[in-house]
Amino acid sequence: MSQPWVREVSDGIYAYIQPDGSWWINNTGFLVLPGGEGVVSVDACSTERRTLAYQEAIASVTAAPIRTLINTHFHGDHTHGNAFFPGATIVAHERTRQELLAAPPLEAYEAFFEAPEWGAVRRVAPFLTYTDQVTVYAGELRCEVRYVGQPAHTGADSIVWIPERRVLFAGDLVFHGGTPFVLMGSVAGAIAAIEALKQLGAETVIPGHGDPCGPDQFDVSIGYLRFVQETARQGIEAGLTPLEAARETDLGDYKALLDAERIVGNLHRAYAEFGGLGDGAYAEVNVLAALQDMVTFNGGPLHCHA
Repeated sequence: MSQPWVREVSDGIYAYIQPDGSWWINNTGFLVLPGGEGVVSVDACSTERRTLAYQEAIASVTAAPIRTLINTHFHGDHTHGNAFFPGATIVAHERTRQELLAAPPLEAYEAFFEAPEWGAVRRVAPFLTYTDQVTVYAGELRCEVRYVGQPAHTGADSIVWIPERRVLFAGDLVFHGGTPFVLMGSVAGAIAAIEALKQLGAETVIPGHGDPCGPDQFDVSIGYLRFVQETARQGIEAGLTPLEAARETDLGDYKALLDAERIVGNLHRAYAEFGGLGDGAYAEVNVLAALQDMVTFNGGPLHCHA
């Protein structure tokens, strides 16, 4: 597997890309304030080793301290490393804080994944929260941290939009080369959120997983999610469980995406939405049961190289 790498996508704005972007291997990014005043980081990493390597990459660019850490959502690949930013103000949506604090302990997921060496990670929640939008300035550069308005990838996802540079940190609303995952959010909500992203006019998109891309990737994600909705509709009509529907599904154009077993979890969410259980954020979906179905579909624990 290739080593992580840094790309300056605009003056003073950097993407930190971790191949191959599969389970627990996320992207982050950072902005360097003029005059060495500090650094704004977008997300942390999943393990101690990966987070410290990310910090070393920042240090290779600037000696400035990391003053602000923005969490785009609560998932551990983006928040486990919070503990290694002791001097930073951790910013997130109010519900992201709630979801992080309510999440099962790390051990609850280890039965489903080829667990990596987590290191000394521990739960550190954001302590500066917002409900709609908050602006973080990197010098005079305006960075808009926006709630997407409804459950999508999770119950509360944030983007970081830098309008002056047309640069978007999309979090896990976009997987470039990977299968979108909305088990803990909403299929319909994710479609609506990504449709809204299309209106921003972004030129450079840093996805939560996979290489930086252009706005064309939005339609790929939307296409897959609509495919999930149609597969769920057909499965319900045929009286199939989400696992049974997944086993009978030809992924077609989406077969080559990483982590194809996510179709099962996505179908659990889509079934709940078609079943009238709500908009996805708090619908009665048994996440651990859905993960077990994914393991069954995969023929064993989900592959993880983190």
